[in-house]
Amino acid sequence: MPEEGVPQSPQPDLLTTPEIVLLSSIFVSQGVTKIRLTGGEPTVRRDILPLMQQIGGLRSQGLRELCLTTNGLNLARKLDGMVEAGLTGVNLSLDTLDPWQFQIMTRRKGFEAVMKSINRILHMNKLGAGIKLKINCVVMRGVNEREIVPFVELGRDKDVEVRFIEYMPFDGNKWSQGKMLSYNEMLDMIRQKYPTLRKVADHKNDTSKTYEIPGFVGKMGFITSMTHNFCGTCNRLRITSDGNLKVCLFGNAEVSLRDILRKSNGNQPIDEQAFEAMKQIEMSRRQGFVDTHSALGSSANERELLEVIGMAVSRKRAKHAGMGELENMKNRPMILIDGKYPHSPKTLFPEVGSWPLNRSYKLPLNFLADMPPFNSARLYSSKSTPAQVNKADSTGGKSSLDDLSNSSPSEAHKLTHLTKSGDAHMVSISSKQSTKRTAVAVCSIHFSNNVAIPLIRDNRAKKGDVLGVARIAGIMAAKRTSDLIPLCHPIAITHVSVDLQILHEDGYGTASSSPTSRTSASLPVTGQGGGYKRPLSVSNFGPSNEFGSVEVKATVSCDGKTGVEMEALTAASTAALTIYDMCKAVDKGMRVEGLRVVRKEGGKSGSWVEGVLDSEREGKSEVEIT
Repeated sequence: MPEEGVPQSPQPDLLTTPEIVLLSSIFVSQGVTKIRLTGGEPTVRRDILPLMQQIGGLRSQGLRELCLTTNGLNLARKLDGMVEAGLTGVNLSLDTLDPWQFQIMTRRKGFEAVMKSINRILHMNKLGAGIKLKINCVVMRGVNEREIVPFVELGRDKDVEVRFIEYMPFDGNKWSQGKMLSYNEMLDMIRQKYPTLRKVADHKNDTSKTYEIPGFVGKMGFITSMTHNFCGTCNRLRITSDGNLKVCLFGNAEVSLRDILRKSNGNQPIDEQAFEAMKQIEMSRRQGFVDTHSALGSSANERELLEVIGMAVSRKRAKHAGMGELENMKNRPMILIDGKYPHSPKTLFPEVGSWPLNRSYKLPLNFLADMPPFNSARLYSSKSTPAQVNKADSTGGKSSLDDLSNSSPSEAHKLTHLTKSGDAHMVSISSKQSTKRTAVAVCSIHFSNNVAIPLIRDNRAKKGDVLGVARIAGIMAAKRTSDLIPLCHPIAITHVSVDLQILHEDGYGTASSSPTSRTSASLPVTGQGGGYKRPLSVSNFGPSNEFGSVEVKATVSCDGKTGVEMEALTAASTAALTIYDMCKAVDKGMRVEGLRVVRKEGGKSGSWVEGVLDSEREGKSEVEIT
């Protein structure tokens, strides 16, 4: 909350309870599995329990998680009703464990009430409530960084995850870069007292990097929005209290879903009475008892909502602005609901008339297949991808089917490099369309003694700069792939990047942050394209990685008629083999492991992400309602 407070929005501008439920239902019907009520402070809503009960009722339609972000002041006395409504997770915001500092930071008393809420959740969990409890702490240099270790120690005997958040620039919080304490600085402070701190495997789409201390019940996480953004795996959408959709918390572009939703009620707020009338009309419409063009009804504008949401998400940038831009960007404070912020779709889309009239949009909440590679949000549906999807008809219902695949099952499983007689040949790509294509491949090289890592890190290897040479070798190999793989087409590559990252030799597989331990290169061969930028995937190797390793990630792009998976694999493997060659004098037991493609974009088959698409396309799509 800014010190000067915030202006209140007129009540008609805010989403009503039925409107929130309607939007929630639409998102859940498209595969969203998690909804979080956040704020502001959601527990001050008079209708919070009825609202949660109605949203919780969507579990029969596929909703899995109903979560709450709160300051905890009013939570304890409402917890029982919330759990009955389906509450599965609580993120509690708390920046200090000092009651006096709490009063200074929040400008009110209430520390005891917050701790009561925490203890109440822990007690209910012992009785089987199963509430995931996370404490969010925004760390600010010169304010509360001394409390990092006490927060960590909350998890000694309590099943709680404390998440430390890098201080972020929003209007009203008097942002200064000097107040921001980075993720790596926090890790160093914790390791000074707990050197056994270790990285644990994160779940896909996690916004935090999770760590644990052996012997502690709880865990800790780090939300690194400023120093290590996680945009490439972000699957969150945010709907503000005034009905605006934000695809990125750090973006100032918004589009109003409220205005589209209210078209079905004469542009008036949808109250309980109107909501019941809409449900009755919709039921009658499906049975064919009323005119399909009646103004009142939920289907009338559902397709428009889905198209607007789809366009917004497909234009989500692959990476939000940096600190220098964010601190000067006009963006609403997290608590603020204010009419001066944009409500028009023009903030997200080009002017009307600039789009092809015959262009159709599939709702990308089941996403990846129809998204361009570098500006897409990675949202995952909890539903297995069917061969066909429902397509809304002219009445707003769902009666026709749109086949997503042009290939029969037998064609999909045929090896295209083999003729009918079983002879190998080069596949003809002359009839294919040129598209933008990208592939990401990874592997790792593990060491069998503790000699190699220090030499690489300190650049003391006899053969020279190990990581630098490996990086160049990977880039050169990508360009020569067709000379090495017999049936591989020569490709005009537009971009190659090779990222190398040392993992600590402390036995816990934590990522090193020293400048010499990580290197990346980009090769804009023609000035076109661009690699898929996201942090390296750091594996949790545990004790088997006691002497450390180097993680390799290669990203290759082109504008062409065939994919670049082989180029990415060749670049990654060659970089790893180069490290082997330069270090074999001091370690003959090195091993190269895990070479694989983890992502590809473009072409007839669309997008693919390791462990996400086809029958294994399981994950969380999340919508936050503020």
